[in-house]
Amino acid sequence: MGLTAEISASPLTVRVNRWLELRNFSGAVDSRQNGQWRQAQIGDRLRTVGDGLRTGAGSLARLAVDTQVGFVSLSENTTLTVSQLYTTSSGGKVTELDVPRGQARVFVRPFTNPESRLEIRTPAGVNGVRGTDFGIAIQPSGRSSLVVEEGSVAASAQGQSVAVNSGFQNFTIPGEPPSDPMPITENPNLNIRRVDPQRRNGEEIVLLEGTTFFVNLLVIDGVTQEIIADENDEQIGNFALEVPLPADKRIEVTVTTPLGKVQIYDVVVR
Repeated sequence: MGLTAEISASPLTVRVNRWLELRNFSGAVDSRQNGQWRQAQIGDRLRTVGDGLRTGAGSLARLAVDTQVGFVSLSENTTLTVSQLYTTSSGGKVTELDVPRGQARVFVRPFTNPESRLEIRTPAGVNGVRGTDFGIAIQPSGRSSLVVEEGSVAASAQGQSVAVNSGFQNFTIPGEPPSDPMPITENPNLNIRRVDPQRRNGEEIVLLEGTTFFVNLLVIDGVTQEIIADENDEQIGNFALEVPLPADKRIEVTVTTPLGKVQIYDVVVR
């Protein structure tokens, strides 16, 4: 009679106090602990799966990863949730974070334990590192852009993985494999092509059209807008929007790069 033994391939974990701590923030920032959202406070710690942080319009936050392994900085309109936070039996530190929207910059020192890893998960895929300086930006559609300042990041989706090294960037569209790396643009430039005030159904609106780099985030009056890839240049993103005409006839437009560089533009409607 033969006997079959089933052995789990899952890593053994050890109960060790792990956390991400809110070191500083500005604006409207909320933290979620034990399933409840509340106004964030300096020193808040995200300890368990499901704990998270979210930033409002014009807000920023900076989290320290335990044992001084690194930092995670969040720009406005960003949500971060802990999906895994544990220590392996050999002392490896595993940190998995979900960022479904917004922009985050991550600095992580090189890990010494081969089982240590940090992953940022977006709606489009997974970005895994073992020590680097990189940024991600997620569009409302879930498309994510990755820019690597130092080190290397493995961008994975749809069963394929692409190594994005220092000085390069790529993007991943939900349901598709990661794009090939290309040189970093890292430029919050904005080109306004059309500002056209109109009156429609008794309301005053503005047709706003322009371009910025495809990897950037575009926020208009506090709301993140989708950027569409240009047919002739994959590094350029187009936008065409209808927005309400403000009483002062000024529209605030913010462009944020995946590494967190921010430029604010004041568009005057004439």
